[in-house]
Amino acid sequence: MNNEVLQILKKVEAIITDSHFVLTSGKHAAAYINKDALYPHTKETSAVCRLFAEAVKDLEIDTVVGPALGGIILSQWTAHHLSKVKGKEVFGVYTEKTEGGGQIFTRGYDKFVAGKKVLVVEDLTSTGGSAKKVVDAVKAAGGQVVGVCVMVNRNLKEVTAEFLGAPFFPLAEFEVQSYDEVDCPLCKSNVLINTSVGHGKEYLESKV
Repeated sequence: MNNEVLQILKKVEAIITDSHFVLTSGKHAAAYINKDALYPHTKETSAVCRLFAEAVKDLEIDTVVGPALGGIILSQWTAHHLSKVKGKEVFGVYTEKTEGGGQIFTRGYDKFVAGKKVLVVEDLTSTGGSAKKVVDAVKAAGGQVVGVCVMVNRNLKEVTAEFLGAPFFPLAEFEVQSYDEVDCPLCKSNVLINTSVGHGKEYLESKV
């Protein structure tokens, strides 16, 4: 647990509460972490990735991998800070989505993974599916996953080291109660759906 991460996210107004959000899963919630609000702020993004580096500084790491798109930024900054900590070049690369929804290395980046000790970084974990796919991609490319770092784990019960198949280092935990539409107390109270962040706009358009 690292409250500094949550403080950084609050500073850039990435944590929003007391509203009515539609999540990627289709469920509804009263709180939301808008991870995209962090990335324009290079100082704060760097600070988060410095915390990643500090959390795993005792591990042997050659390469940092994140899933496109946000993971590109995280992998670069984390590799930068780890390079300073370890006094050697630590590579920063990323995976991209396949048509089947998996993750794969393109652009020749697999050569920075094969035979290397790899740290996987991700912004948020709700189901952990994206991070797990990156772990699988690293293993398929011949790399050894020494750890998975995330800014915030939103699913404490299901997203674990056992699920990911690698040591797990969440910097913070922020569990959000979510509801199916039919059970949503916000809907029952006629709280307006937020259309600025999340999937509220698409949800409302689907109802027209």
